[in-house]
Amino acid sequence: MPRPLIDLLWRDHPAAPAGGRRGPRSRISTGAVVDAAVRLADADGLAAVTVRRLAAELEVSTMSVYTHVNSRDDLLVLMADAAHARVDQPSWRGLDWRARVRGMAEANLDLLRAHPWLPDVADDRTALGPGTIAKYDHELDALAPLGLPPATWDAAITFVLDFVRSSARALRPDPRAGELAEHWPEWGPRLGVYLGEDYPLARRVGAAAGEAMGGVADPALAWDFGLARILDGLAALAPGADPRS
Repeated sequence: MPRPLIDLLWRDHPAAPAGGRRGPRSRISTGAVVDAAVRLADADGLAAVTVRRLAAELEVSTMSVYTHVNSRDDLLVLMADAAHARVDQPSWRGLDWRARVRGMAEANLDLLRAHPWLPDVADDRTALGPGTIAKYDHELDALAPLGLPPATWDAAITFVLDFVRSSARALRPDPRAGELAEHWPEWGPRLGVYLGEDYPLARRVGAAAGEAMGGVADPALAWDFGLARILDGLAALAPGADPRS
């Protein structure tokens, strides 16, 4: 039987207990199983990560996979922690807190672009892993200059990362992105007939915004706008801080 999840997460730590598995030594490692699962999810989405397919990728039996992980749910936690362990951790030295938070947000956006399945691993046990804890510690350090109380400090990290997750979804390539532009010459006038004089604010603001963005939405513009508002909001939390600083 594989070890408990906490020991699997910390399997490379010197204090981790040795595996108690009897029988022939496995020709694959737990790390190899996790890495293969991450590759599958990156290529084909989280639904592609099944023990059967993973076994086929590794050219082992399904029972061999289960000697390394207790369940698919545990595997997803290990995958998320492995991805967190590889996130870019830029140095904060010499940067003011706004540049630090921007760097943190951009690093997490890059992470979610590389692993679009990560937000779908909604398992609190991920917080126990070394990769996740190292990432969290580095992110806390980004906000250290603000001097926030611990609970607020933690909530501020969640605030930033929730925005990043939402933005990452919006920034995913839309396979039907060209359809609206293709049909707009025909659909636009028809929409105008349907609207008539109704919804005047939607017509006025929507038309102006669409002209400015060159379409119905601009995720990149929304990212810049939202991140600026995040920074302004955090500035207001700092004890005695000038929100303009």
